[in-house]
Amino acid sequence: MNRAGQVAIVTGGSGGIGRETVMRLAASGCDVVASYSSSEKAAQTLLDESEDLPGKVVVIKADVAQAGDVDALFDKAEKRFGGLDILVTAAGIFKPTLFAKADEAHFDREIAVNMRGTFLCLAQAARRMRDGGRIVAISTTTLALKPPGYGIYNAAKGAIEAMIAILAREVGDRHITANCVAPGPVETDFFLKGKTKEDIAARAASAPLGRLGQPDDIADAIELLVSGKAQWIIGQTIRANGGMA
Repeated sequence: MNRAGQVAIVTGGSGGIGRETVMRLAASGCDVVASYSSSEKAAQTLLDESEDLPGKVVVIKADVAQAGDVDALFDKAEKRFGGLDILVTAAGIFKPTLFAKADEAHFDREIAVNMRGTFLCLAQAARRMRDGGRIVAISTTTLALKPPGYGIYNAAKGAIEAMIAILAREVGDRHITANCVAPGPVETDFFLKGKTKEDIAARAASAPLGRLGQPDDIADAIELLVSGKAQWIIGQTIRANGGMA
């Protein structure tokens, strides 16, 4: 697909699903502003590896839970490239915690990044995105699986699906679509951190294809939703999980 002249923002763009999405969009000619939260090295690697792609990639450090950082992210897209056509909210944090062991600080931070951060980006997109734009938020298949320790994370992701369903109705008259992609287990640092080899093998075995998802599996779904071929998919959640749920 030729996306020359289009502009995207991808939060959490320096690693995993976000990084693969940035590279896909830039390879198709889209100019991309990618946010990252902490790893300067990962951000620089993204810049280096995208240097020869048709679309330009710029990175900006941003805590999506902070309104000022999100404002700056959208300002960057407008000032550098002239507008915004695509938003993918891939930034997130996760630490499995049983309710009996959770505290307010853990709750506040996970909700702040996963739910508030997505809300701030969606609100900015509703105000700033050009007509005909595409919005994709990342949810999770654990909403269906309901594993212990995922209560706070699932609460945030469930809220994201609810927000997207309403946002899609609010911006539809401008031919902007809004949808979610809900990955299953994907072989990224985000998923692998803190898990044993046995845990990982069990998750892979639970899929009909007998493997974990890869970032490009999820990027395929995102790429469909931001394309012209998905203009009739509105307010939906695509469960890109390899049949795990």
